[in-house]
Amino acid sequence: MKLILNHTKNSSMKIFAVVVIYNGMKNNWIHKCFSSLLQSSIPVEIIAVDNLSTDKSVEYIRNNFPSVTLIENIQNLGFGGANNLGLKSALKQGGEFFFLLNQDAYVETNTIEKLINTSLQHPEYAVISPIHLNSNGTKLDKSFARSVSPYYCEDFYDDYVLGNTKKTIYESPFICAAAWLLTAKALEVIGGFSPAFFHYGEDDNYCHRIQYFKMKIGVVPDTYIYHDREDRAPGIYDNRLATIQRQQILWCSNPNNPISIKKIIKQYRNKTIKYLLKVDFKEANMNKKIASFLKNKKPLIEGSFSESVSDKTYKFIY
Repeated sequence: MKLILNHTKNSSMKIFAVVVIYNGMKNNWIHKCFSSLLQSSIPVEIIAVDNLSTDKSVEYIRNNFPSVTLIENIQNLGFGGANNLGLKSALKQGGEFFFLLNQDAYVETNTIEKLINTSLQHPEYAVISPIHLNSNGTKLDKSFARSVSPYYCEDFYDDYVLGNTKKTIYESPFICAAAWLLTAKALEVIGGFSPAFFHYGEDDNYCHRIQYFKMKIGVVPDTYIYHDREDRAPGIYDNRLATIQRQQILWCSNPNNPISIKKIIKQYRNKTIKYLLKVDFKEANMNKKIASFLKNKKPLIEGSFSESVSDKTYKFIY
């Protein structure tokens, strides 16, 4: 892949990295993440959005990275909400490219430069991602590996295994938002993350919306980040109930094939009755909780869906 190195280095382009922080002192995450960004081959301004950390993350950033713009939330807004705040700040400062990076991930010196050069050649891509490796670079990140499998990303595996000439960019319907380069055009047309999602699912929904607005998602070969999450223990958002609830919101929020939330609520109410008749109180209680959750979320889900498909610019950001 031929890079337009002089273009990016000599331009006055404003590039922002947005990093959501929540208890980022683990494994020296903040230091690794920010240090890698500050060593980027092109200047990157960092915006850190703290989601009410209970460790010393905020103090550490203040003392060790004074050049970082630090936004301190008074409540945990979730991944999408916090990123939206960072994107709003970057847009107000005249940002042209926006690199979302997880606090437990770090880049190579030329990662962002390669992504931007590819974006300049392929403006039809709203999101461009590097290859996600594990923390020590010995394996593909497992979630990323699924996104570039032959079922989703044509030719990626084949080209790497067979040593074929690699494409400039490989299209995929989904790449997790651990490392995304977003363009100004993407934010104008698609906007930020939907508030219907608190943690997990927001990137799936964003990718659905990219497809709805006829833009693309892609992966750039030979461009890497390292994601330190192999020893992450399952959390409250990984349990069965949270996973099912999130999937229902995704189905109701997908503009390409939306499902009526009223219909889904009715289905779970019927399932509750069915399991009560079977004297399966565990499953009955589970389905009752899902129906109640969706009923309470219904105004937010429907309102967010309506805005997500509207002609409004900078949705969920302004």
